[in-house]
Amino acid sequence: MLNFDLQNHRPLREIVYEELKRQILIGEIPPGTRMMEVELADDMGVSRTPVREAIRKLEKEGLVTIEPRRGAYASDISIKDIEDILEVRQELEGMAAAMAAVKANDEQKEQLRKVTAQYKDAVESGNVDEMIRCDVAFHKLIVGCSDNKTLTQLVFQVQELALRFRYIYYDDFARFGSQPMEHKEIADAILSGDAEKARKAAWEHILHLKTFVLNEGESVFHGNHQAE
Repeated sequence: MLNFDLQNHRPLREIVYEELKRQILIGEIPPGTRMMEVELADDMGVSRTPVREAIRKLEKEGLVTIEPRRGAYASDISIKDIEDILEVRQELEGMAAAMAAVKANDEQKEQLRKVTAQYKDAVESGNVDEMIRCDVAFHKLIVGCSDNKTLTQLVFQVQELALRFRYIYYDDFARFGSQPMEHKEIADAILSGDAEKARKAAWEHILHLKTFVLNEGESVFHGNHQAE
């Protein structure tokens, strides 16, 4: 059931859309799940109309697939989809890290130190939800430090898509446990003001993840997401 008291200043269709999108992105609605309008409307305590509108909007974003005579489903994620996303992230986040090394202020640098340490602690404690929160915060902060509105908007869209498979590969995180050190290398380069080193560290960080997905994808994704 949605909490309308906190959000009643916003159109209902937007609230329903954002909630369904959130559930798809974080895996509460897994890939391949049928999106039943009646059930979703009952769960949220709304009519079918805003749910139907949300599903159509999510289809345009590629998060929902609508098949004639079969209905709507949360879109599958293939290894090729992930590879495509990571290729774009690789270039954009390398650029963002380089810009952050030049533009980050003292407050942002302190936040970067903090979230880097929090991420390391989360990995060591095995707290998956906290790992994901800190991972997202780390990359979002770096992009924010770039102080470039266009870049921020582009990276946000790509990172949002990446959120879907974060919840999948973090289930087997032990197989990709080098991220804390890689995060530290990126952060150290930014904190030192070395733009090229920051760009390279960020670029290689995504490259390692892309290589991991391509090499280990079939087992990590449990055979549910086939390479194209």
